[in-house]
Amino acid sequence: MVWFKKREKKYLISGDMIKRLIDSNEGCIASDRITVDGCKVGFMYREEPYQNGNPDSGWRFMAGDKSDEYMNNPANHSVYQLNTICNYVNDIIPLLNSAPGTGYIRDENGKLVLDEEWEEPEN
Repeated sequence: MVWFKKREKKYLISGDMIKRLIDSNEGCIASDRITVDGCKVGFMYREEPYQNGNPDSGWRFMAGDKSDEYMNNPANHSVYQLNTICNYVNDIIPLLNSAPGTGYIRDENGKLVLDEEWEEPEN
């Protein structure tokens, strides 16, 4: 049996610095590139929220600059309240009411725009 030492993450924003920016207690998934490394959200998408009794928003956030190997490692992602990620990158707030199946990518001007080529992965 192989045991892995859990890596302690040093978050860019400490928990006591998180302010209430949106009226939601729903969760989301974000990569460490945002919460640890301080990168802007480069790609975000919303899938159908999980219906497992947890308050999932369906939102997934990543910097958009990492390999498949990085992205496929669950240690590089965590579950957060959506409000927490808004504290890291608040230009996502106007997009949060988008329907499941919607994705946004940061363009060459640094603005999050609808990613018309993105398709929600099938489970």
